[in-house]
Amino acid sequence: MRTAEVSRKTSETDIRIELNMDGTGVSDISTGIGFFDHMLTAFSKHASFDLTVKATGDLVVDDHHLIEDTGIVLGQTIAKALADKSGIARFGEARIPMDEALATVALDLGGRSYLVLDARFMSARVGEFSTQMVGHFFESVVHNAKINMHASVYGDNDHHKIEALFKAFAYALRRAVFFEGKGIKSTKGTL
Repeated sequence: MRTAEVSRKTSETDIRIELNMDGTGVSDISTGIGFFDHMLTAFSKHASFDLTVKATGDLVVDDHHLIEDTGIVLGQTIAKALADKSGIARFGEARIPMDEALATVALDLGGRSYLVLDARFMSARVGEFSTQMVGHFFESVVHNAKINMHASVYGDNDHHKIEALFKAFAYALRRAVFFEGKGIKSTKGTL
């Protein structure tokens, strides 16, 4: 089974994540930021990954450190669970509508991290979650998991747009980690 657990403790945050990529979408999420919990739960459910996230941090300052560090640890956990990436599809994509919003994600698990994100939000926050942290979260994930990801979203409701992005990321990643053969899908012989 493709499982991993990673912990990271700093003077600002304390994060522990457990991931099972061959799960059924069971999650146990606790970050202290209700909307972020909702997004990570949606990611787990729609990727069919079992996911435990226990995160505490200096929310008295703001949500930046906690969301950023959760992204770092989630990226490290994804990379650890995938190991050498043997047999996976490598590429994944998804288009997810949510009412008036539509999110598109295409990604490559080829070992080079890059994020292109086209997302504009009208609100500063959704609940206690800063909308400017959407890009920073995904940047932290893809950098630490070595994912190349292109994502875009349009719509009128920021809640819908962010949720569609998280769900599109879930489906694209699920498709990329799907076993479809043996060996490494690269002419280089390694990812």
